Amino acid sequence: MVDYEKLGAFYLGKKHDMAAGRVTDDVILYDAKDLTTHAVIVGMTGSGKTGLGITLLEEAAIDGIPSIIIDPKGDMGNLLLNFPNLQPGDFQPWLQQDEATRKGMSLEEFATDRAALWKRGLADWQQTPERIQKLRDAAEAVLYTPGSDAGLSLTILKSLDAPPPAVLDSMDAMRERVSGSASALCTLLGLDADPLRSREHILISNILDNAWRAGRNLDMAALIYEIQSPPFQKIGIMDIEMIFPAKDRMTLAMTLNNVLASPGFSGWMQGEPLNIQRLLYTPEGKPRMCVLSIAHLSDQERMFFVTILLNEVISWMRSQPGTSSLRALLYMDEVFGYLPPTANPPSKMPLLTLLKQARAFGLGLVLSTQNPVDLDYKALSNAGTWFLGRLQTERDKLRVLDGLEGASATAGVQFNRSRVEQILSGVGARVFLMNNVHEDEPVVMQTRWALSYLAGPMTRAQIQRVVAAQKAALPSQPTRLDSPSRSSAAAMTASVATAAPLSDNTEGSRPPVLPQSIEQFYGRISRSVPRDAEIIYRPAILGIGKVHFVDSKSNVDEWKEIQRVCPVGRDLPRSIWEEAEVHDARPLELESSPGAGCRFDELPGDLSKSTNYTGWKTDLKNAIYRNDRLTLRYCPTLDRYSRPGESEGDLRVALRQEARERRDLEIERLRGKYASKFDSLQSKIQTAEHRVQTEEEQAKGATMGAMVTFGTSILGALFGRKLASATNISKAGTAMRSASRASQQKGDVKRAEEKLDALHDEREELEQELSESIDALTQQFEAESLALEYYDISPRKSDITINTVALLWQPWQAKSNTPAWDDARE
Repeated sequence: MVDYEKLGAFYLGKKHDMAAGRVTDDVILYDAKDLTTHAVIVGMTGSGKTGLGITLLEEAAIDGIPSIIIDPKGDMGNLLLNFPNLQPGDFQPWLQQDEATRKGMSLEEFATDRAALWKRGLADWQQTPERIQKLRDAAEAVLYTPGSDAGLSLTILKSLDAPPPAVLDSMDAMRERVSGSASALCTLLGLDADPLRSREHILISNILDNAWRAGRNLDMAALIYEIQSPPFQKIGIMDIEMIFPAKDRMTLAMTLNNVLASPGFSGWMQGEPLNIQRLLYTPEGKPRMCVLSIAHLSDQERMFFVTILLNEVISWMRSQPGTSSLRALLYMDEVFGYLPPTANPPSKMPLLTLLKQARAFGLGLVLSTQNPVDLDYKALSNAGTWFLGRLQTERDKLRVLDGLEGASATAGVQFNRSRVEQILSGVGARVFLMNNVHEDEPVVMQTRWALSYLAGPMTRAQIQRVVAAQKAALPSQPTRLDSPSRSSAAAMTASVATAAPLSDNTEGSRPPVLPQSIEQFYGRISRSVPRDAEIIYRPAILGIGKVHFVDSKSNVDEWKEIQRVCPVGRDLPRSIWEEAEVHDARPLELESSPGAGCRFDELPGDLSKSTNYTGWKTDLKNAIYRNDRLTLRYCPTLDRYSRPGESEGDLRVALRQEARERRDLEIERLRGKYASKFDSLQSKIQTAEHRVQTEEEQAKGATMGAMVTFGTSILGALFGRKLASATNISKAGTAMRSASRASQQKGDVKRAEEKLDALHDEREELEQELSESIDALTQQFEAESLALEYYDISPRKSDITINTVALLWQPWQAKSNTPAWDDARE
């Protein structure tokens, strides 16, 4: 049995002997890098197509490859059903009573039967329950139900945000993103989504393009407003009123508003933002198997969501550095209707873009279908691997053969159509013809036993059960991706809330009169504060500046804006900047004038002297020089530093990919180094085999000659006139010499065979040496074993600039004695 865990390959199954109709012991190991050229799984219902997809995704997860799984049928949630203990109680919640009844069992008996079946199945394929635990430890499996609260919720409102610079700076990418988003919205509204003929599509496209190029994010409310009052007067060279009069635009705005206001749309408004990086990885950098179940949606809603998702994937993809190693997988369990041969639904363009461009970024697509005649096989000719199972009709077979032939031609490899057609006529359940353009020839395989329990499509109640623990772990309101963590915000609020007022008496509604040289700022009052709340301003010292961090070793050249705030009580702190609050990550929102009707607390005398501010400015510079550090994380194994502001989770994601690339590169170099040794050894083996064959033929000839000569001498002795004649004696001598030569030839055969055996042993030793070297490389670049160290960069004093030290009036709610500014309340 091949040690499939140590080779860094996907254990998909074993070779299947079509003639004998049985599985062999030859393990099928699929190189993860081959998936960068994408894969297609084709097979009718019952062919084992879903099982193969789950197997492939399990292997990817074990190898640290994250995946996004689009699930239109509801089957792929089975990836969350992993039971390392294989106890009947683990299986019972996912079984149906009617299925147990059909088998003549109670539900408890049926659960015991399923547990025993899974134990046997795993054992038959040389897998242990520990491998299930390994899968669970390697990746987090999550299940989202966009538009529903059954699973984890996912909001699509962020999908109208301006795309990243990589998209904005590319004319083609921007056009695709704008057109795709407009098409998705038109589909949701039930409108014609033709980019050239639909005036609704053209108007929405122009609104999106105008906003995004100006760096503005849109939400549904803003889109409705801009449909009513577009920020431009012309579309092309024609006035907008000629193309789309205000009355008709109002109708479109009302339609979109009605969708937005409908109770059914509320499911799209809640949950985590649609962020591809967070779907693929946890905040700590752990890979995810992210199932996006859309079985509950209508056809229009499915098309809307899939199109939005694919466009987000393209934007994420283009923000990644190029790689030749597999970075992530996008799996679609049923692509029927999303990539048709003639029609152009909104999903088709982004799918075509991914099939053509994703390879360069290490993103592999795996598309599964049971209806090959409904797919654009020309587009699928970009797929390098085809898994072909049992097909329903002759027409399906012909379409698959056409696509397979196109894929082979694209890759520049030969395709034996007649042989493949013959194989496809005989495959059964769980048996697939795997045609990989990176391999020499197709192979017939039977898929291994899945680690996950294949329970079939999940009901709403089962989805709620499987995500219950994950939902319970979520905060009551999702944390904004660009805001400080909830814990740090709470700590900051607590610290400022403890600052006591200066006095119970206030000066009144006007700020104190100060020298003109003292700058004053006012914290912006949060919109969440009730309008009738009594606001009192309390003094603090504000320092604003910037620090330049430069370090050639880590290739850092980073400017950091600083903002420090020291609330003031009756007495000034002994060291104001040592005790100051740090607002570098999210500076306070400041205004130049106070809010109307607010009161002011008493100002300590030291804050009214301008000379003090000059001294505090110097003190702030010294404090920053002493205390401020730009802390990076450093990985010695890969000699890789984090980027400023990069979280540990995101760094580990990058390190995982870089380690995979280094591993693949070193393994390829190692294989190249050993290739000449194997070629030389194989040449010697072929020579030795030829030598054995020659020696065997010579030995056979010598033995036969000795037998003939010996027989002739005997006959001469028996039938000759003289028993001891010279002739008979000569023949006997010749016979003895022939026998001696035959014996010598047998010795030559034995020596040749021994030499051949020695060469075979040498090859086995070389193979073992290569395998151990590959194992060592794999272990060396194992992502979990990569240690991180902290690396601090200190600023030079000359690189510290203090722009101002000023008086800051912070707004507080007088009655509750709580901060009234946004930064402290989040």
